[in-house]
Formats: sequence, C-alpha cells, structure tokens
Amino acid sequence: MLNPGHDGGNASHTREINRLVPAGYGRMKACDTTGTTTNAGYPEHAFNWDVALRVRRLLQAQGIRVIMTRPNDTGVGPCVDRRAAIGNHAYVAAVVSIHADGAPSSGHGFHVNQDSRRPQGATAAVARRSRALGRAVHDALARSSGLVPSTYIGQNGYYFRDDLAGLNLATRPATFLELGNMRNAGDAARQSSRSGRARIARAIAAGILAFLGR
Repeated sequence: MLNPGHDGGNASHTREINRLVPAGYGRMKACDTTGTTTNAGYPEHAFNWDVALRVRRLLQAQGIRVIMTRPNDTGVGPCVDRRAAIGNHAYVAAVVSIHADGAPSSGHGFHVNQDSRRPQGATAAVARRSRALGRAVHDALARSSGLVPSTYIGQNGYYFRDDLAGLNLATRPATFLELGNMRNAGDAARQSSRSGRARIARAIAAGILAFLGR
C-alpha cells in the first residue's frame, strides 16, 4: 500500500482536517494537515501524489498489486487513522507513506521514520518486518535517489519517534518516508523536477521490491 501524504483539498477544509482522531498509544491528533511547500510554492501534497503514482507504475510493471490511500490529489484526507486502517488488511505486505519535510533551509536530505516502540496492536514479528522495510527503502534511497541521508534530523537517515499515527496504528509492516526538505534549495530543485521525482520513485520502488524479495 502506498500512502501519499496530505491531499489537495485539505487547505480549504480546515475544520474537517483539524478534527481529532486516534493516533495510537491513547493519543489524539488532527485528522490531517495541509503539508508544506517549497519556497517557490510547489506543494508537498502534489509531490507526494506524483511520486506515489510513479512508484505504483514501477511496482505494477513487476506484477505487484498496489493500493492507494487516496484516489486523486483534489480530495480531503482521509484522516490518518483511516489511512492506517486501509493498510492493516492481512493481504497487505508493506505500507509505505510518502512525504517531504519542511525544515530550516540549511538542512537537506531524506530520512526514514521508524516507530521507537512496538506499534499498537502489532506483533513483535510485524515490528521487525517494519524495521526491515525501512532499511530496504533507506538503502535504495541512499544508493540511487539523488538525496543524501538527512543532515538535520535523526542519525544516518533514520529518525525514531512515537507520534506518527501511520506507524503507531500499523499492524502490517510499515515505514514513513520524508523525501527531502522542501525548504532547502537543492532538495526543492529535485522535488520540483520531473526527472528528480522519477529518480526518487525508482529508488523507492527498488527498496520495496528488495523487501518483497523480488
């Protein structure tokens, strides 16, 4: 399952996306957010959607069945708990959330968010598979995406946290990608170009296929 973060209609439906929903470990958080943009105004939701479509095409070409958490880039949501629920079916082998970060402009690079404790409802085996999925995609991104491991957060392109509903509520192997800093000129140039997005998508697909043993 590919989960392109945010959605194109979120900004005009603030009441709906500000509604609190379960986020795991007894916490509540906003249904969704609008995401960030490059300094030139290219929105994260559009980047996420474009990259997800590219990854989907690459995986389908290898015979992989792919489902998406949203059907287009003009809707609202779905809420983060609903996105997690879509990925929690027994037939889902891997859940990959696709995002970009909005951090101080001096920092650049990608990072893979990993849950710092076992996700709510997940078995120890699923938690181990989630780490393996994150490592597989991390290695592919570092090898061929054109992005380097983050210089501003986490360590060597990994960031362990317990505040992301998509990880906290996952009962299937899941990882959450931040594919560069949209406020950094170099990362933004890659994210804003078709060739840059294609390169990032190829790396993600390669990591997923490696995880699946394909």
